[in-house]
Amino acid sequence: MNIEKELYRRSASKCELSGATEDLKIYAVSKSPNTGLESHILISQTCLEQIEDPSIIDPNHWRCLNESMWSEVPAVQVMAWRMLNRLKNEGWPQDLLEMLYLDDETLAWAKADGDGEEDSDAIQHIDANGAPLKAGDTVVLIKDLDVKGANFTAKRGTTVRNISLVHNNPEHIEGRVNGQHIVILTKYVKKS
Repeated sequence: MNIEKELYRRSASKCELSGATEDLKIYAVSKSPNTGLESHILISQTCLEQIEDPSIIDPNHWRCLNESMWSEVPAVQVMAWRMLNRLKNEGWPQDLLEMLYLDDETLAWAKADGDGEEDSDAIQHIDANGAPLKAGDTVVLIKDLDVKGANFTAKRGTTVRNISLVHNNPEHIEGRVNGQHIVILTKYVKKS
């Protein structure tokens, strides 16, 4: 059996995630308990690039999962679940995740690559608006801050690039302002 022909037949020559009809690729869904056709899906080049490089994910592209998550194909369900988990901080994917039902075997497959797992002991750094902060993010000060020991005031609206997180304190981040490496309280920044 030719997997490519079967995938084109099963998908009606469309991306099984986005519905796109051009530049289609075969994608092997990782950690599959099955082999052959059951462990593969047909996806667009755009979907493939964003799955493989999370730094270029366009959350609006993945609104297509609103339809494809209802597929009867377990491999499509797994990828829909994984992508919704990657995007759940956007808000709308969390609503879809709550509606999505996967049988126990399919859910175990979806979780097998670590997507959707959260370390409950991990410290979360949250900005003034409730957005999670990650190392390397760019933030903007929302208040004038007197910098102790440096004799200057970090002005509201100042951009702080490439922040680092203080791993033992969720209220502190570090960054450079006016050439000085300083500690900043997360309640005085917003992610940009």
